[in-house]
Amino acid sequence: MRSYLNWLLATSALFLLLERLSPWRRGQPVWRAGSLRDVGFVALNGHFFSLLMAGATGAVAAAATKGLHAVGIRLQGSRIAEWPFVAQFLAFLVLADFLQWCIHNLLHRVPWLWTFHKVHHSITTMDWIGNWRFHWMEILVYKSLQWLPLAWLGASPAAVFAVAVLTTVWGDLNHANLDIGLGRLGYVLNSPRMHLWHHDQSTEGGAAKNFGIVFSLWDHLFGTAYWPRNRSPEQLGYAGMEEMPAGLGGELLWPLARVPSRRP
Repeated sequence: MRSYLNWLLATSALFLLLERLSPWRRGQPVWRAGSLRDVGFVALNGHFFSLLMAGATGAVAAAATKGLHAVGIRLQGSRIAEWPFVAQFLAFLVLADFLQWCIHNLLHRVPWLWTFHKVHHSITTMDWIGNWRFHWMEILVYKSLQWLPLAWLGASPAAVFAVAVLTTVWGDLNHANLDIGLGRLGYVLNSPRMHLWHHDQSTEGGAAKNFGIVFSLWDHLFGTAYWPRNRSPEQLGYAGMEEMPAGLGGELLWPLARVPSRRP
């Protein structure tokens, strides 16, 4: 966990520097309205909840595994921990990213989940720190729905850690104020230019699009990709976002008291 937090600090510093050296939107200020709140989200989601959830999910996973063993179900369908490291890394990355694509899709289509995901989509000025602006409930949702398939895959801790580092870096990259489109690789890998359209406030291209984290391939395969390469969205956010409180505490508490009344 300490190694992961060190990587988090290092990647945060890296993207903060890159955005200063080569920003895509040059008029975008370093310190803007809401920056202090977003630093709070980094501290909570990147540090506090990472430590808390690591212990909690480890205990729950151990108990769940023991329960499955008690009824004769063993998570040994695959032994990729015996594979070469690169093969483990790639297999775990592809499965984990596809599961994240599916869950991200659900966050937009299930009203109750969308209520929590609105916190992330209340972003109006995009930079790397936006990757960490999300409600803690999303951590529970992702961890819960990914656990069984990834546990069945059985990758080594080193491969799991390497994928966690890559997805963290790629998430920061997707939200960064950097003009990176990746050319033809953009049909396989996500990028800041494509992900910006995921945060488009309009319904152009569909109200929900570009769910990929590392791979954009899933969106192209399943018809949820939308990326006019010659322009950017006119406005970020979601329709009706004036309902969202502006402060850290308000954004953490607001979804808990809401009963969703409509789809996104």
